[in-house]
Amino acid sequence: MSGSMRIGVLAERAGVSTRALRYYEEQGLLSPERTPSGQRLYPEDAVERVEIIRGFYAAGLNSATIAAILPSVDAGRAEPGVLERLRTERTRIFASIAELQEAGRRLDQVIRLTVHPDPEHCPALRGQEPAAAGPAGP
Repeated sequence: MSGSMRIGVLAERAGVSTRALRYYEEQGLLSPERTPSGQRLYPEDAVERVEIIRGFYAAGLNSATIAAILPSVDAGRAEPGVLERLRTERTRIFASIAELQEAGRRLDQVIRLTVHPDPEHCPALRGQEPAAAGPAGP
């Protein structure tokens, strides 16, 4: 295979670990050729492919979705269902963001109550006199 590189060279050029490249292969995202001794050989365009894969992961897509999208990348046009799948993934990501924002609001509440406990939320303080006002803020 002319113009090919071994896994270590691809990892260095693409800025990923060899472990990541093996994972991409396991997930069907990369398909290296093999030497008779079993070493992986990647074409020059594998660097760009890894960059595309990393971009998809950075966008929050999982490996199954990426594997479904890559044929469209290879064909230069969207295969049937790809756009709908991407929209579904976007909806899932925005739902996760909303859940994380709610968790952050609840954590802020816990922090406030930890700094300034009150009898309503802390059974140990019920029936006690309120503490003197201290500094404000979390």
